[in-house]
Amino acid sequence: MNVNAALAAASQAVSDQRMSPSALENLKVWLQESRYADYRPQILQAIEAGSWQQLDDAFWTIIPFGTGGRRGRMAPFGSNSINDRTIGESAQGLATYVLGQRQAGQGMPSCAIAYDTRHRSRHFAELCASIMVANGFKVYFLDDYRATPQLSLAVRHKKCDCGIMVTASHNPPSDNAVKVYWSTGGQILPPHDKAIIDRVMSVDEIKTTEFSAALAAGHVEIVTEEIDRAYLAAASAYAWPGPRELKLIYSPLHGVGSFAVMPLLSAAGFQNVTVYAPHAEPSGDFPNVPGHVSNPENSKVFDDIIVSAKASGSELILATDPDCDRMGCAAPLTTDVHGPWGTLSGNQLGVLLTDFVCLKLKAQNKLTSKSYVIKTLVTSDLTRLVAESYGVRCEGNLHVGFKWIAGVMDDCGAEDFVFGTEESHGYLIGQYARDKDGAVACLLMAMMAAHWKQQGKSLHQRLDELFAQHGCHEESLVNVQMEGSEGMTRMRELMSAFRTSPPKQLGGIAVAAVRDYKALTITPLGGSSSRLEAPAADMVMLDLVTKGNYFAVRPSGTEPKVKFYTFAAGAPCALSEVPAQRKLLQDRLASFEKDIRQYVASC
Repeated sequence: MNVNAALAAASQAVSDQRMSPSALENLKVWLQESRYADYRPQILQAIEAGSWQQLDDAFWTIIPFGTGGRRGRMAPFGSNSINDRTIGESAQGLATYVLGQRQAGQGMPSCAIAYDTRHRSRHFAELCASIMVANGFKVYFLDDYRATPQLSLAVRHKKCDCGIMVTASHNPPSDNAVKVYWSTGGQILPPHDKAIIDRVMSVDEIKTTEFSAALAAGHVEIVTEEIDRAYLAAASAYAWPGPRELKLIYSPLHGVGSFAVMPLLSAAGFQNVTVYAPHAEPSGDFPNVPGHVSNPENSKVFDDIIVSAKASGSELILATDPDCDRMGCAAPLTTDVHGPWGTLSGNQLGVLLTDFVCLKLKAQNKLTSKSYVIKTLVTSDLTRLVAESYGVRCEGNLHVGFKWIAGVMDDCGAEDFVFGTEESHGYLIGQYARDKDGAVACLLMAMMAAHWKQQGKSLHQRLDELFAQHGCHEESLVNVQMEGSEGMTRMRELMSAFRTSPPKQLGGIAVAAVRDYKALTITPLGGSSSRLEAPAADMVMLDLVTKGNYFAVRPSGTEPKVKFYTFAAGAPCALSEVPAQRKLLQDRLASFEKDIRQYVASC
């Protein structure tokens, strides 16, 4: 089949509603432009076979280069797929932009590159390295499975202009991605983000060289051991003195975590640590994880490990996602390790860690009037209350994404930074990195569990004490998948509805105001809009008349889904009243969710 015949067949498929019009437009580009010539035979073969669903999935849109990088399903070709071309465009666009920002006489530009255990991660890492070298860069290459926070540290440690991490984090096995980092060690922020996106989306020629030749010539330098040492030294600085009598199980969920977590816990003095064998093998298939999705946010990944923990008398379970930048946890509800266990949400972990870090730093006289913690808008406000109880201010007017926390660190002064937390299980302490760190979070959790064990308390019991002191806080997150071109249209319609005709009540509580973070307006229901002082993003929040109760909705920045966040809070109470107050708030959240689902169905 030649190109003209293929295009005629594709046009007929659109007429027959077997492929979307947008897919046809992108398909034409890949079949007709010389820069995509290498992919033409495979595309023609798919057209000849009538694989219209495959072609529509591959071409219905151009996979976006978001403000952190490009993420999606891997496929041999296609504008909406992760493949050599789309990854290559990302690296070439980054190289072009960095070179344009440099001043004469600065010397050779440099880039740090690392990769995780996913399928083709090493291949994509080599591809990115070959492109950066071909554009005149020195590449510092972590030549084994390593964690995202280690890449962040590598950028800072080697004083690089930029960095690339090949990972799709906790996405399904079908996916991969690149995360792009600036010289700060953080993911790219304005104004660089949009400028790099412009370069990526306008790439014509991708410069490449042979990776093996670049390595032999010294243009690629293997720095794995050097970065391991630097990371261990930096993260170990937070291994504060304290009890270490704790038996714990750690799961890397088939990812890179063992390479960072185990050396760090060992150096800190935790000797009774077992790696959960069914999850130990580095594998992009994530074979022994429910649904093959290695996400520590999902409580089901802990079910089998809890059975093992009870049998062995273990006192804590920790898990990290495939690139080890997120941490999840399960722990006994009381000090009886053979009794009931429960997981802790990302918000609850953030609250507990904020409390523990502030407690330890206060004991060391390291908290000052300038000390601050950072959280996002959709992270529990209990974090703020806990921080303020130690005299620490909370920076919280920022959107989802740890890159914004990293940006605030640099804006406010990293020397006064205490702790950063977001609801999606991301945590950071210290100045050595500018991204969330699952390994250091594991260290802090182990120290915290041992500390409260010595005080005769479980982590859940300490959380109840914080609820009694500040009022119970409950949060929930609902993800609604919206795949493909139809899903994207549905997302836009839904976000528009929340902006223009939002629900008037949730769970029997009236909506007081609508915060639109895209238009940057706050509108009391039935009133006039005023300016919302906040960074812009595609998110809507509904404030309810009962203080501490609110709702947020936003499209995911990394997956084809909409995220619904609900928040409920009560007043300080006696410790004995905590269970009843929590049950009341959990029932309220269930009512919120029911009303939201009904509203979504009616839109």
